[in-house]
Amino acid sequence: MPSDCVFCRIAAGEIDGRILFQDDQATAFWDIHPVAPIHILIIPNKHIRSVNELDVEDEALIGHLFTVAGRIAREQGVAEAGYRLTINTGPNAGQSVYHIHLHLMAGKALPIHLG
Repeated sequence: MPSDCVFCRIAAGEIDGRILFQDDQATAFWDIHPVAPIHILIIPNKHIRSVNELDVEDEALIGHLFTVAGRIAREQGVAEAGYRLTINTGPNAGQSVYHIHLHLMAGKALPIHLG
């Protein structure tokens, strides 16, 4: 775990992250700058900087993030109405924390266009 990675520190319990879910593979917590009424980040506990650093050995772990997302969507009551899952990769996509993370956004109609 890099000591300067805020997401690693949240997963380790060193920083309060308003954690909703945690197991041995993943941690989910509320985004501190939400763009929707429900905006939750789901991260692997293993530090991976971005999609560009994924390897074959990470396939099950990344699949687990999506399983966790579905579970959280059901628990938050947004599974039927719909939600968006996004992974930003690199500065032009808006990645600001270099620890791969899945955004779960819901709770209102989200725009379809890319801005």
